[in-house]
Amino acid sequence: MNDRLQAIRNKMAGLNLQGMIIAKPENIRYLTNIEAEGILLITRKENVFITDGRYMEYVSSIITPFDEIVVDDQKNISKDEYENFFLFCENVGFEEGYLTYKNYKEYIRKFKINNFVEAEEILTLLRMIKDDKEIADIKRACEITDNCFNMLKKYIKPGLTEKQIARKIHDYYIENSEGEAFETIVASGENSSKPHAVPTDRIIKENDIITIDMGCKINGYCSDMTRTVFVGNPQDRQIAVYNLVLENQKKVLNEIRDGANIKTITKSVETDFNINGHSLIHALGHGVGLEIHEDPIINLKNDVPLKENMVITNEPGIYIAGDFGVRIEDTVLVTKKGAIALTESEKECIII
Repeated sequence: MNDRLQAIRNKMAGLNLQGMIIAKPENIRYLTNIEAEGILLITRKENVFITDGRYMEYVSSIITPFDEIVVDDQKNISKDEYENFFLFCENVGFEEGYLTYKNYKEYIRKFKINNFVEAEEILTLLRMIKDDKEIADIKRACEITDNCFNMLKKYIKPGLTEKQIARKIHDYYIENSEGEAFETIVASGENSSKPHAVPTDRIIKENDIITIDMGCKINGYCSDMTRTVFVGNPQDRQIAVYNLVLENQKKVLNEIRDGANIKTITKSVETDFNINGHSLIHALGHGVGLEIHEDPIINLKNDVPLKENMVITNEPGIYIAGDFGVRIEDTVLVTKKGAIALTESEKECIII
C-alpha cells in the first residue's frame, strides 16, 4: 500500500474510524494520483475507487499493485454490494467542507452508513506538510513564474490593456507548464485598489501602477506570486506605500520558520500598517499545493505554529479605495532554520 494511503489509515485508527469516503478531486489525486471522476472508499479491508466506464482504462493504467486499490465501474455494482462496503463499520468519515448535503444524504442511504463523522482534518493535516516530490514540483512552478515575470518586464508598455497582459501570461503558462494555477490578476491604476480585480480593457498609461498576481501548475502543484510595478515615474505617496509593504514582506520572511506562531506574525504586520494609517484587509498568506488556497491560513484567527515543509504565501498588501493598491507576494518554504522564498523575482521598486 502506498505511504499516503497507509498514513490516512493510521490517522483513521486514532479517531476510531473504520471507513472513509473521499470525494474531493484534489484529495483523491493526493492519495492515489488518479485524476478522474469518482469516489475513493477506504474500507476495513480494501481501498476502492468507484468511477464509470469512461475512466476505467485510464484509472487501471494509473494504479499499481503497490497501491492496493480496487477499481470498480459504478454500473456494475449492485445495491447489496454498495451496502456491504462499510458493513460492521461503526464510524465512517467524510469531507465536511466539500460534500454537499444532497450527497451526504445519498451516501448514508446508498452505503447504509451507521454514523457519518466529520473527518476532513485528517487530509488537511497530511496535505499541509509537503514531501520532497511535492516541494520539487512547486519549486519548478515558481521558477517558471519567475521566468514569466522576466518576460513581462520587457513586454509591458503604455497602450496595452490589462486583458492583453493577462493573455500574455496565460499563453506563456500554456507553453511552459500545465497552465494557470488560478485566473491571473492584472490591475492597473485605480483598479489596483481591488485585491481580487479582474483584468479589464483599461489601457496602460504613462506613470501607471500595475499589480500582477499570477501562478502556474506543474504536476498539479501551484505557484503564486504578486508583483506591483510602475510604468514610468511613481508618485511619492505610491513609493511610501510600496516601501511599507515591502518592509513588512521582508520582515515576515525573516520571521517564518518551524514553530513560529501564525497569529503573532500576522499581528506584527497589522500593527505596523495601523500605525502608518493603513489596514491589513485580507489574510497575510495561505498554504499552497494541489490547490492555490490551502491550509494553513495565515491570519489573526489562526493561533498555531508553522511546521517544517509547509509551503505558504507571504503577501501583505495595502489598498486605497478608488486610488491604487500595492501587494507583494512570494511562495515560501518553511524550514527549521527559517524561510526560503521559492519565487525569486526582484521586489525593489520595479520600474518598467
